[in-house]
Amino acid sequence: MGEFSARRPPASLDLHKHFLMGEMADPIQLKDEGNKHFHAGEVDKAIECYTKAIKFCKDKKVLAVIYRNRSACFLKKESYNNAASDASKAIDVDATDFKALFRRCQALEKLGKLDMAFKDVQRCSTIEPKNKTFLETLRRLGAEIQAKLKTTFSTDSRVQNMFDILLDEEMDKDKKEKAANNLVVLAREDAGAERIFQNNGVPLLLDMLETGKVEMVLAAIRTFAGMCTGHKARTMAIIHLVGMDKLCSIMAVDNEDIALATSDLFQCINDSLTGGDRRVYGKEEALVLDASKDLKSILMALLEMIASKKVSGHGRDQALNLLSRNVPRKDKKDPDHSKSLFTIDHGLKKILKVCGQIPDLPDQLPMTENTQLIASVLLDKLWDDLRCDPERDHYREVCDEYIKGKFDPNDMDRNIHAINALSGLLQGPFEVGNQLVGRQGIMEMMVALCGSEREVDQMVAVEALIHSSTKMSRASFIITNGVSLLKDIYKKTKNEKIKIRALVGLCKLGSAGGDDYSMRQFSEGSTEKLAKQCRKWLCNSAMDTKTRKWAIEGLAYLTQDADVKDEFVEDEPAMKAMFELAKSKDKTILYAVACTLVNCTNSYEKKEIMPELVQLAKFSKQHVPEQHPKDKKDFIQKRVKRMLKGGVISALTVMVKADNLLLTDQTKEMLARVFLALADDAKDRGTICAHGGGKALIPLALEGSAIGKIKASHALAKIAAVSNPEIAFPGERIYEVVRPLVSLLHPERDGVQNYEALLSLTNLAGLNDKLRVKILKEKALPEIEQYMFEDHDHIRQAATECMCNLVTCKEVQDRYLEDGNDRLKLLVLMCAEDDEKLQRAAAGALAMLTAAQKKLCTKMTLVTLQWMEILQRLILHDQPQIQHRGLVIVYNILNSDDNELAKKLIESEILEILTVIGKAMDNPKRQLVIDVARTCLVKAMDLGLIKPFTTPS
Repeated sequence: MGEFSARRPPASLDLHKHFLMGEMADPIQLKDEGNKHFHAGEVDKAIECYTKAIKFCKDKKVLAVIYRNRSACFLKKESYNNAASDASKAIDVDATDFKALFRRCQALEKLGKLDMAFKDVQRCSTIEPKNKTFLETLRRLGAEIQAKLKTTFSTDSRVQNMFDILLDEEMDKDKKEKAANNLVVLAREDAGAERIFQNNGVPLLLDMLETGKVEMVLAAIRTFAGMCTGHKARTMAIIHLVGMDKLCSIMAVDNEDIALATSDLFQCINDSLTGGDRRVYGKEEALVLDASKDLKSILMALLEMIASKKVSGHGRDQALNLLSRNVPRKDKKDPDHSKSLFTIDHGLKKILKVCGQIPDLPDQLPMTENTQLIASVLLDKLWDDLRCDPERDHYREVCDEYIKGKFDPNDMDRNIHAINALSGLLQGPFEVGNQLVGRQGIMEMMVALCGSEREVDQMVAVEALIHSSTKMSRASFIITNGVSLLKDIYKKTKNEKIKIRALVGLCKLGSAGGDDYSMRQFSEGSTEKLAKQCRKWLCNSAMDTKTRKWAIEGLAYLTQDADVKDEFVEDEPAMKAMFELAKSKDKTILYAVACTLVNCTNSYEKKEIMPELVQLAKFSKQHVPEQHPKDKKDFIQKRVKRMLKGGVISALTVMVKADNLLLTDQTKEMLARVFLALADDAKDRGTICAHGGGKALIPLALEGSAIGKIKASHALAKIAAVSNPEIAFPGERIYEVVRPLVSLLHPERDGVQNYEALLSLTNLAGLNDKLRVKILKEKALPEIEQYMFEDHDHIRQAATECMCNLVTCKEVQDRYLEDGNDRLKLLVLMCAEDDEKLQRAAAGALAMLTAAQKKLCTKMTLVTLQWMEILQRLILHDQPQIQHRGLVIVYNILNSDDNELAKKLIESEILEILTVIGKAMDNPKRQLVIDVARTCLVKAMDLGLIKPFTTPS
């Protein structure tokens, strides 16, 4: 706008230095400097200049212009409160300043203050009655206000109707429950949430909580969650009206659905208070409220819950989950990790207390089968969030002090509590647990507990031995000292729960050599015997899930041996039993199942061994790893077929839906590896889709470790390349597939991943415009263009086919219209390639481009002198599809409004070719080609380039 034009030439002095010297600066010069920065897109620098100019400016009219300019900057930065404020200051000086009025209108609209924005634009249109922008904005805001009033009146009556039903004591139970659920739906919209709040809805919702009826309680909690979503002021009011104690007591009840719903409410509260919910609701008063006290009280309340006996197992799980999600930093670049330090100081011992609980003893904290693993995950996340050695030393000291403090020669219950807490650390921050295991007296205590007469002592000790032998060095120590002990327990005990744990300990130690066939710890056949026993327990449905889980733990170690893998997949009842357990509520089983599946499909990372290094190792008498004969490709493929037949996909889809905290990044990565191995054969991909595998892969491709996301994306590419995407990824999920596929186009991905991603994107781009736009939004176009120049024939062909499906988009056409690049030239030259698939794709793209953009018909003839020869080659091709595309290009040129070019075309041999094709007898196999040739001849007649029924001499 006009106020940004420079008033005078820029002064040569250094403004920054000028200020430092303390001299009075020139506000007009600063304004002009700000204008320059604004036009250059340097909005922050422009704001800085305007702010300094305001400080020194004494002239009210100039000051108004500066405020108006800074308002424009704040609009660019989406800082709407500041934009409105600055515009108001300009309007205070000149009430007819329509530019300032319109800027305030734009800011107010973004803040949701439609009435005030309407008044401003109304004044603008009065001052400038012919301004189309003002008139359009006036019309649009008027319509929006009417719609909002209609919605408000409608929402008011609906809310009041729900209240009347719920307050009527004689009302039918079903109607009350329906009304309560309708409130939940209304609360999800801001207008409905506000009406519920304003119509004294909080006391009514508290009354619903007091009923104790599950449906009513759930509806009340979910309504509160809707009211708290994205609205800081309302959230703070609700916290104080309901009270933190009340919220915690609801989450503490022994009902999984209520505990989960309350956890979601806490998450909504946290997101609203911390700004985690980024939606704009236009409530500027919420921006100035200090929520730090409320956030701290929530953190303290959750820490109290995890060690309280009044809290149910489900409530404890959700408290631990909330701490895991919201305490450690999501971005390690964020310098503030004070929440983690606070949690370690005030809650680390409480988390260790949860880990140390022995469910078989009396007077323990109520827990679910998942509680202790969730606590271990939280311990690991807190450790990972620490930034320096002193912080880590403090963490270790707290753990050391807690475990040593529990040791008591006269109280065996305290001892096993300490050892169980240590097991929790070994499953979480292993580094901390491993260091504590090495402390004097710890291993001796484990050995002593193994020899105890009490079965519970033996069980805890054996589990601790299993967890402490994760690393080879530790396993070697235990092989020397503990194998005989575990064998002794295994032979003597009559308790199946202890027997199976001792067996898993032996399995773990027996697999310490990994898949290296030459590094077996036990004698030939021992691992197969152990595996057979594990499979027997696994199939024993009379045993409880927690005990059968240990059988899978054993197989997770033993299936590193190829003989064991083969026997396991041949044992269909055992395999199906594992899949059924994977679907159970006990999610501590996920990691072991994932390990077993990775081993059976050989989808773990394999180190490539160079033959030269093998020879060198043999020469120097170093150990050389050996591959088991049954780990070769044909054996792996047979195992994959057996697993697919046994129902592995349905088990995987259930596992992917597990609680995010128990489905760790490492477990997600393993599941992605398994999916990729299962999708290797194109014939199996239909089976994967039919059982929901395509849908299950999407979250694995979007979240998790970098390697896991790539593997899942590659599996998606394999499926989308050969399947109907609308069946493989039903509904809106098809749009979620695009981003993972585009990630495979990165130059760091290997050629197979690039190729299959291009095939799948071609498949998607052929479906509809919305998907094509999505592919472009994910910035795939430059990568696809790059692969069109690739040396590898298959990749070049796949990229060209993908481009052929994308050229209907205006954005793609514009890139071909741009000057100074070889995009169009490449496409024309590709039409002359010997590779028929590449030729067909390039000709198809060129046909659609020249149809959509007439200018490209002329440009095509300028990019290469061979264009006529290439066109003739296309229309003489023996493949009808390629010939048809060439003829369409000829028609597009005749229809391009470039008469000279059309004349040149008809004066060439192309007319003779068109005549021969057009005069041919009708033929169903070639009819499309014949019809287009005849259409071209008719067009040439219309242009007056040939006479009717004439033939070339």
